[in-house]
Amino acid sequence: MRFTNRLQLLWGYLRRQTRLDALPVEYIVETTAKCNLYCPMCPRATHPQPKEDMAEEVFERLVSEAGRTAEHMMLIGLGEPLLDARIYDRIELCARHGISTLLSTNAVLLDERAGERLLETPLEQLTLSIDGASKATFELYRPAARFEQVRDNCLRFCRLKHERRSRLQVVVQMVRLERNTGEVEEFVRFWRAVPGVNHVRIKEDETNLLQPEARHDPRDWRHPCHYLWRGPMYVKHSGEVYPCCQSYMLDGRPVGRVGEQPLEEIWNSEEIQRMRRLHALGRAGEIDICARCMIAIPHPLLVTGSLLVHGKLVRRALPVIERLALKLPGRWLQPPRKRP
Repeated sequence: MRFTNRLQLLWGYLRRQTRLDALPVEYIVETTAKCNLYCPMCPRATHPQPKEDMAEEVFERLVSEAGRTAEHMMLIGLGEPLLDARIYDRIELCARHGISTLLSTNAVLLDERAGERLLETPLEQLTLSIDGASKATFELYRPAARFEQVRDNCLRFCRLKHERRSRLQVVVQMVRLERNTGEVEEFVRFWRAVPGVNHVRIKEDETNLLQPEARHDPRDWRHPCHYLWRGPMYVKHSGEVYPCCQSYMLDGRPVGRVGEQPLEEIWNSEEIQRMRRLHALGRAGEIDICARCMIAIPHPLLVTGSLLVHGKLVRRALPVIERLALKLPGRWLQPPRKRP
């Protein structure tokens, strides 16, 4: 079923179809809107969030409807997943439906007990988000966190994972920002030497909070954005559904709500079909949220590759793909550009 679903998505993407007979392979699911940090580069600075978790019935409905076709769910959003008391049960529920899961944590709450509980679950990948190699830089971007505590939490967890020979993929990630660019080499060198770490990822900033002037060149839109055909679909803690992970942060409107319409109906809503149509025509810049989006647009061959293999393999290979992408010709991956 999942392979057939991927082929249908690929056919729809290559044919530039606006209505799809398949569901996304990936979802971003915000199981909680609560967070213990307020970081200057986070959309929470401009989009205040309630201290609420996703209702159990909403999550169960989503997993039930997506279970036959979904391959990967990133249980993240604008909240800290370890503040969700049901996060371990949610990982288990996804696994029972054959869906692999990813978490990303700021690691403030990743104490020994939380680490042990995570290692007892079938979690596929854990991203440890650490935006600096030094105390001064880290605490500039994470003003309510202590560098030593977070680093020690991550080191202890990686040691536990290594000792247990867990197959969990651990990615240590730094988002490249103005004040931490000079620490990239030190960051990579330190974390690559830690047993239990599978990948060290330097991620480009995908929000427009710190670079609101960045825009895609009109020529970039000769290839449509893959998100509208393969996902990930973004589901807020409230059950509201957005076309992609960027649309909520860019003040887009929801295209449906889990439980009020079937996922197939939401995925083919009038608004999503309008967006696909404009992307297919090379006119995506006419869509406000797309014009201001910071996501790089991949060449169709890269999108094709991402749909020919299982989503779990795509996520595992992503850090390697990103490093290779830096060596590919510019036409293969079109990032937004800063306007003078």
